[in-house]
Amino acid sequence: MKTKYNCIDLFCGAGGLTQGFEDAGFNTVYAVEYNKVFAESYKMNFPKAEIFVGDIKTITNEQISKINEKNRIDLIIGGPPCQGFSIAGNIGRRFLDDERNKLFLEYVRFVDIIKPKMFVLENVAAMLTHNKGKTIKEITEKFASLGYQIQYRVLNSVEYGVPQERRRIFIVGTKDNLIFQYPKTTKRVVTIKDAIGDLPVLESGQKTNDPLHCAMNHSQQMLEKMKYVGDGGNRLDIPEELRPKSGDIRKYIRYDSTKPSFCVTGDMRKIFHYEQNRALTCRELARLQTFPDTFKFFGSSIQIQQQIGNAVPCKLANEVAKECMRCLKNE
Repeated sequence: MKTKYNCIDLFCGAGGLTQGFEDAGFNTVYAVEYNKVFAESYKMNFPKAEIFVGDIKTITNEQISKINEKNRIDLIIGGPPCQGFSIAGNIGRRFLDDERNKLFLEYVRFVDIIKPKMFVLENVAAMLTHNKGKTIKEITEKFASLGYQIQYRVLNSVEYGVPQERRRIFIVGTKDNLIFQYPKTTKRVVTIKDAIGDLPVLESGQKTNDPLHCAMNHSQQMLEKMKYVGDGGNRLDIPEELRPKSGDIRKYIRYDSTKPSFCVTGDMRKIFHYEQNRALTCRELARLQTFPDTFKFFGSSIQIQQQIGNAVPCKLANEVAKECMRCLKNE
């Protein structure tokens, strides 16, 4: 039985998925990321992994084979960006024929050439119901044609110890009669206050010695609106004459200290701390995504928020990774 299993992370971003799998004992030897800034964060945290920074489509089949020759790859992980999810754009059109989904086929190409024992593909929950279920059927048939047993499930991170509501689909493929089981859910719900309540109190624009725990500088107009919104409240708490008349319903709301966070995205500037008059800091957002405080991020505050928002919560990734490790050890 092997003691160390090698994996590669495609479309790795800053490395939330990698972090979870490394914590479960996997050895990440190779990663691919198009965004140069995100890739810098990845390099800072996973210096042993070789990372290709650029368009995955430019990696040749021969280069992919060499990755496998150098370190026998047991597992491929990753979440290919799939832009072709608009209903209108897909009427009568197959998911795999949509130009916007070519990156998904790149993931398939890596699996086809490397032939790992397992793969884990993570993506938006909408993939399950997209095009009346035809999309997930296309995807599973594509992987099954490569000789994999496929299963998939939408997991909500809040059921796995993550202080955030975040639903994502995890498609798992196994070869050689390997048996993978999805992680069991936990009954304990972690609230946003559990996750960030110990951090220093900040006012708008205030900085700390922690470069990630610095408050955004809000306008007086925004601060005026903010002060009316109570713990767990929304824009309806703002007096009508000051209340924004249009815009996203998920803006001008305050986190509820007794519940997990809303889904973290790349722009959380108009969702307010449950008791402090400001948006959350990058440190707080990273906590909600269960990044360890030791994790380093490269880039501007906005770029860091994007990296955090795009990531798979490390704790959720770790729960899936532990089941992958159990599966491989039982082969």
